[in-house]
Amino acid sequence: MTIILMRHGKPDHVSDGRLSALAMADWCETYDMSLVQDMPPERCRQVAATADYVVASPLPRAQSSLEKLGLQAAAVDPLFSEVSLPLMRLGYPNLPPAFWLFMLRIMWLGGYAGSVESYRQAQQRAQLAADRLIELAKQGNVLLAGHGIMNKLIARQLRKQGWLAEKHASSRYWSTAIYHPPLIPPGDS
Repeated sequence: MTIILMRHGKPDHVSDGRLSALAMADWCETYDMSLVQDMPPERCRQVAATADYVVASPLPRAQSSLEKLGLQAAAVDPLFSEVSLPLMRLGYPNLPPAFWLFMLRIMWLGGYAGSVESYRQAQQRAQLAADRLIELAKQGNVLLAGHGIMNKLIARQLRKQGWLAEKHASSRYWSTAIYHPPLIPPGDS
């Protein structure tokens, strides 16, 4: 009865050059449609093999990660999708995508959401996702093929509900975080 949060593998998306903040909209759309280029490490394969039930984000990088593992999701749900980056309508300056990714995520954490889901809304979605995973874990070990930010938000919600981390969520590709149920179930204390 564990919950495994796995981040997808390395996308086959090239992030060279310099872009404006406005051009990041196309960059993000291309990234969202990218597949995974690398194979999972052996540890990731071993952890994934313990899953009785597999769920995934509908984004192609999560789906192709499962293919690389030789697994198929029993359920695919946008509840587990990555949090979108807010965009800015700036045609200048042209800077590396890594700079914009960092700045836009910091702005999002600071409260700027533009037309995308806010930090608070993402936290609420992560709560729903954690609740769903907890419900599924009653049937056995659950593997979520997901994404960096959303997996971290889900992990935070699991810990709030007393789930114990054997391994914490990471931002690395193919990282796995493993959570075990509370020793004392909520409401029994």
